[in-house]
Amino acid sequence: MRWLRKNLIGIIAILVLVYLFIPIAVIMMLSFNNPKGKYNLSWNEFSLDAWTNICGVPGVCSSFVTSIEIGIISTLVATALGTMIAFALVRYRFRGRSTTNLLIFLPMATPEVVMGASLLALFLNLRFPLGQGTVIIAHKARLQGMDPRLEEAARDLYADPRGVFRYVTFPLVLPGIMGAALLGFSLSFDDFIISFFNAGTLVTFPIYIWGAAQRGIPVQVNALATLVFLVALLIVLTGQFVSHRRRRALESPAPITVDLMSRS
Repeated sequence: MRWLRKNLIGIIAILVLVYLFIPIAVIMMLSFNNPKGKYNLSWNEFSLDAWTNICGVPGVCSSFVTSIEIGIISTLVATALGTMIAFALVRYRFRGRSTTNLLIFLPMATPEVVMGASLLALFLNLRFPLGQGTVIIAHKARLQGMDPRLEEAARDLYADPRGVFRYVTFPLVLPGIMGAALLGFSLSFDDFIISFFNAGTLVTFPIYIWGAAQRGIPVQVNALATLVFLVALLIVLTGQFVSHRRRRALESPAPITVDLMSRS
């Protein structure tokens, strides 16, 4: 009982992670399946057809590429605007600062159905053609914890504003920017409700899966989903490895060199 009380939180965490990863494991397993009928819901026999012919079903790869393009463009625009707004909110005091912060939070708190319907009404009233452009528009702080004295120290060492930003500010906020960009890309790639309202005839990957679910999702969808998960896992592990290497480099003591000539 003492051991159980000591490790209870760890056991619960492991059980929660297993519960969350079971659906992913099922998707990965079914990507190697050769189903009997059109529904890939039960295991039949092992096959690599979905991986060797991943674009064999019409519309799978085109919708996947469309979601990738929308996610990249939306992430670049949102990250650039979000970074500039974050600098303004954290570093400067101006009238309406708290109101601006509230307005930025409101779209995240608004239900996606309401957001998608309101954007659709806006685009229709403006007679804006629905398609990739409207989806990109629809899909649109580590700074708070950064010590400003680091920037002040760089200025005291006669660094110009450009040099301070390049060598001090930007390296400090880069991990937060990259994390926000990856999160924004995943949210944009995975979005269905807002895309469904504003896509028009455009078919993104979630919209394709929704339509294919009515007649049987092809095995290639499982293969693409597995590929996305493996790439995301590789990015996370690479980031953790680089962070660990940097942490060890900072914690390791600098080598001590002895000048023998000066001692003699």
